[in-house]
Amino acid sequence: MGGSGKEKKAFGLWSAIFIGIGSMVGAGIFIVIGEAGAIAGNIVWLSFIFGGIAALLSGYSLAKLALRYPSRGGIVEYLVQGYGEGVFSGSASVLFYFAGLVAIAAVAKSFGTYAATFLHAQNTPSIVNAFALGIVGFFLLINLIGATFVAKSENLLVIIKVTILTVFAVAAAWHIDPALLSAKKMPPIMNMLYAIGLTFFAYQGFSVITNTVEDMENPARNMMRAMIGAILIVMALYVLTAVAVLGNLPLPEVIKAKDYTLAEAAKPVFGVLGFKVMAATALLSTASAINASLYATAEISYTMAKEGNLPKVYSYNVFQSNEGLIISSLLIVPMILFFDLSEVTTVAALSVLIVQGLTHIGHLMRLKETGANGVLVFLAAAAMFTITALTLHYTRLHDPAIGYYLLGAFVLCFLVEVSLRIFTKRIVTRQVVDLFNFKRWEDEKKI
Repeated sequence: MGGSGKEKKAFGLWSAIFIGIGSMVGAGIFIVIGEAGAIAGNIVWLSFIFGGIAALLSGYSLAKLALRYPSRGGIVEYLVQGYGEGVFSGSASVLFYFAGLVAIAAVAKSFGTYAATFLHAQNTPSIVNAFALGIVGFFLLINLIGATFVAKSENLLVIIKVTILTVFAVAAAWHIDPALLSAKKMPPIMNMLYAIGLTFFAYQGFSVITNTVEDMENPARNMMRAMIGAILIVMALYVLTAVAVLGNLPLPEVIKAKDYTLAEAAKPVFGVLGFKVMAATALLSTASAINASLYATAEISYTMAKEGNLPKVYSYNVFQSNEGLIISSLLIVPMILFFDLSEVTTVAALSVLIVQGLTHIGHLMRLKETGANGVLVFLAAAAMFTITALTLHYTRLHDPAIGYYLLGAFVLCFLVEVSLRIFTKRIVTRQVVDLFNFKRWEDEKKI
């Protein structure tokens, strides 16, 4: 009774699904399709299916955690709830912050590649880096000034890029050369498994749905439905796109144009105009992803890592400090300058896999509180670490430096965490503190 005076929540079922799709169908598919296709060849669509299954398992675990620990701190909150307020959870939260920065660097590098290709500039590292640094600097200024108009355009950008991808995939399906997808051209099945780490990266963004829990209508009913619905829709789009690309481009051409494969794959179907439209769509997608990440992930994660908590004044599109934006942007610069696109993407994918795997292991210790299915949570953790192991094995054979970068990231995050505790006395704390407030929140959401 008493619910008439309650303010309407921002997210219903479909708006939550929509924000999940928008977050996933960002830069990931434009970066990953060529990189993964170069490894898995004409069965890369299977890699996208397995990547999607891993995302579903991970999404299930995160959705259950979000319902039990409703906080905009997201994964950082779940880590602290699982492991306590110690150095381990603090280091993991710092790693999560750095993983977000690496992901932004990967997207910026992709923007630079597509920009150089679209503008017919020389596709040299210096030109790509110049475009990448330029777009990060541009959105840093936009966010410092006030990004209201950019934020309002995000939904329109989502509609545009999803529509163009869907039209491309359906149209390209009619022009597929069956010989390119034949079993004779299949690479070893292990290659398909090695590519799952990259295809999982293309689904990154589904965890954003958990951050809407405090603003969601009837989260007990809508959270899991939104998570599963968004991932299944994106999986269908990715599989169709992968089949369309590898069915229209011979593998040598995929490998040659792996940094802008989607644009190249549009040529046989739509000609030069298709190439330009897809390249422009990639530019829009990568730009919007950079804006969203700088505007939210960098600032929130920075504050959680530095201060140990998320002030109550934080809410979507309302931030009180520019420090996180500036520091985060400066840290992204060396990542852009000294990593190549494939290395940046792989390090970002591995970092996210490890952080999510740790989150699910922590969840196993809180099953009584979340009421989650232990088998599914265990499978989520197993999927994250299995994909990590496969990816590390592949990179050990083809790019051994990746393992050293990852190890360096772990050591750096540990040192940062210890230094912050010693010099600032800060501790990453729980945002959902006591059972009384949780039960009160549960009662409110049932009204």
